[in-house]
Amino acid sequence: QVQLVESGGGLVQAGDSLSLSCAVSGGTVSRYTMGWFRQTPGKEREYVAAITWNDGNTFYEDFAKGRFTISRDIAKNTVSLQMTSLRPEDTAVYYCAASQSRIGVWMRRVYDNWGQGTQVTVSS
Repeated sequence: QVQLVESGGGLVQAGDSLSLSCAVSGGTVSRYTMGWFRQTPGKEREYVAAITWNDGNTFYEDFAKGRFTISRDIAKNTVSLQMTSLRPEDTAVYYCAASQSRIGVWMRRVYDNWGQGTQVTVSS
């Protein structure tokens, strides 16, 4: 069973940058599609970005394009989400997830393993 632990969340101001990290154990990031999702109270968990296991291609939800970057470090077995130009509406709990699929990477149901989440708060 793959275990995921997120870190790097915190309180920042609008326009700031923040980098989240997801440490992976029980599996290697080179064999799993890794995704980032986020959730705010009362809303469904939404897709942010993903990186596929086989070729390292990256995919982003529209709001993340140009501001967020997903990457993986195979040697360290981690996945990161670098976020820039943060907005108050980016405030959420951010979750790391792992999937053995390389299609439908924007869908929650293809991910079998989830971390506990890390809180990101962006003040205006």
